[in-house]
Amino acid sequence: MQELKERILTDGKVLPGDIIKVDGFLNHRVDCALMSRIADEFARFFDIDNVDLLLTAEASGIALTAICAMRYGKPMLYAKKAKSDNIEGGLFTSEIFSYTYKKKVTLLVSKDWIQPGTRVLIIDDFLARGEALRGLCDIVKQAGAELVGIGCAIEKGFQGGGDHLREMGVNLHSLAILDVAEPGHIVFRDDE
Repeated sequence: MQELKERILTDGKVLPGDIIKVDGFLNHRVDCALMSRIADEFARFFDIDNVDLLLTAEASGIALTAICAMRYGKPMLYAKKAKSDNIEGGLFTSEIFSYTYKKKVTLLVSKDWIQPGTRVLIIDDFLARGEALRGLCDIVKQAGAELVGIGCAIEKGFQGGGDHLREMGVNLHSLAILDVAEPGHIVFRDDE
């Protein structure tokens, strides 16, 4: 998606540790108009009529997924990273390593909100090593639901998570894949 790539180049920043800082428009301060256009772009790759539920992980994927859900007229669900008192009954859980927080976390989804046969589209803002997405796929499988695909706004192609998911047969579409991300130098996969 050319508009997203341009925003990464003009408003993003590469920080030490392979951090891509796009919090001015994607995952802290949110450009809702851009998010709506990202939702439209995802709809080109996935049969939205064949989707029952959108799923993401807490916290930075929530804004994008909520806008996609509103745009498509579908419910959204997000996996929490801590059990709260208002979750009752059974849980689907998956332990992952959080690249952002540099520690293991457990993704939690109430069994009340995802049933066998539910057709799930996972949406997320970032894909690095793919741990969060692997955990979400695991939850979909535990529920006996069907994974329709995964839509990611930005993929760090140089970290291999997306390539690994594609090798596993996952229907994954990322709108901007960065193959090189160094201070002052970003190369997108399709621009090489």
